Amino acid sequence: MDNEQIITLNNVTVSHEEGVVLRHVNFAMNKGEFVYLIGKSGAGKTSLLRTLYADSPIEDGSGMVCGFNLEHLKRRQIPLLRRKLGIVFQNFQLLTDRNVYDNLAFVLQSIGWKKKQLIDDRIMEVLTAVGVSDKAEYQTYKLSEGERQRVGIARALVNTPDLIIADEPTGNLDPITSSEIMHLLTEINQKSGVSMLISTHDFMMIDKFPARVVCCEEGTLVDPQMDERAQ
Repeated sequence: MDNEQIITLNNVTVSHEEGVVLRHVNFAMNKGEFVYLIGKSGAGKTSLLRTLYADSPIEDGSGMVCGFNLEHLKRRQIPLLRRKLGIVFQNFQLLTDRNVYDNLAFVLQSIGWKKKQLIDDRIMEVLTAVGVSDKAEYQTYKLSEGERQRVGIARALVNTPDLIIADEPTGNLDPITSSEIMHLLTEINQKSGVSMLISTHDFMMIDKFPARVVCCEEGTLVDPQMDERAQ
């Protein structure tokens, strides 16, 4: 893999429970890049993202994510890959029986952090970065949807990932909150250099926060940048 590329897919087949959804997927994303993934509902966006974080195996072709070979990835290597990733979900997927602090502490403890002061410092650092430092002791179900998504982003950031994968991060949010969340994601990308792959159907946000766009359509991934390289 090129040292500057954080994702490389070559002629990959992507499947879900009901069969193949994408074929002949070719895609490359550089470190530090911000990329939108668009496409109609059912076009394969979520399946492609699940392939990238090794929730679904690739059937054909080859792929590299954060230096890990997806084609030959062993089960014991999946947690190591995911330490390099931050994943943001449309429905937040926070632990509702724990407060905000404990949601983030769970991530750090699961990857081997033991010193409470270091855990405290890192959690407050990322909660401050996403604008909810005053919510650390709140139960997650007491937060607004926008606050929950900010906590979801903080959770994705807490292990200092190389790449954030966000699946419709504004899908359940009103337009004003959506704009705030997209501004936050672009700001994190610009300030920290963490790569961002954002699945969305919100074209207003793409217009407001422009970046490279790739599209799942007609059973494959249309990437104008890859098409230009091939010419």
